[in-house]
Amino acid sequence: MGPVPLGILLFILTACVPAWAGAPKEEDDDTERLPSKCEVCKLLSLELQEQLSRTGRSREVLELGQVLDTGKRKRHIPYSVSETRLEEALENLCEQVLDYSVHAERKGSLRYAKGQSQTMATLKGLVQKGVKVDLGIPLELWDEPSVEVTFLKKQCEKMLEEFEEVVEDWYFHHQEQPLQRFLCEGHVLPASETACLQETWTGKEITEGQEKTEGEEEQDQEEKENEEEMTSTPGHPTHDPEDL
Repeated sequence: MGPVPLGILLFILTACVPAWAGAPKEEDDDTERLPSKCEVCKLLSLELQEQLSRTGRSREVLELGQVLDTGKRKRHIPYSVSETRLEEALENLCEQVLDYSVHAERKGSLRYAKGQSQTMATLKGLVQKGVKVDLGIPLELWDEPSVEVTFLKKQCEKMLEEFEEVVEDWYFHHQEQPLQRFLCEGHVLPASETACLQETWTGKEITEGQEKTEGEEEQDQEEKENEEEMTSTPGHPTHDPEDL
């Protein structure tokens, strides 16, 4: 097989270089940029709702308080509406962002998704076929988080700290609304900066000239189903933290 096309190498270099290799340059090209505040809030919301969805049907009941000489009994609180459940969901939440990759072949906020990008899959396929691909970094570091992803994690942590009370208010009183709407549209972003929240993955949002690689159809369907579930969350019982 011949040498790797220069266009592919430049494409991967700008989108998938690990964080320690340096920050991306400021350019208009969407293949090389840092996440926006809208994108950070969108992914934070999706991750938190995904974490909560895993424990929402638990029938566990927590016993809170102590039996005192006064005869007061322990209170029994369903885990599904407890503060403990929220705390566990928030613990290391932004660490989950490191599982994302930059899919620079996709447009807008859809460039951030879990799983291997088309471009990286293409380059690894070339390596497996014996083609020498030199990205300036060792092969074993190709899957390290990129500059964009590490920036995304840091901004996630910063946003979560700043809007922790808003998240708690949503959890205890407003779960009939999707978190993305309540947090991002209602508190974090001005109306003029919410465009990325409307971007949903259908499998067709790729930049011109790119085609899907083998196995991406299943990944596309899974991403679409997860996003639909997170943005249309049904109502949950509310519970005031003062009762906990």
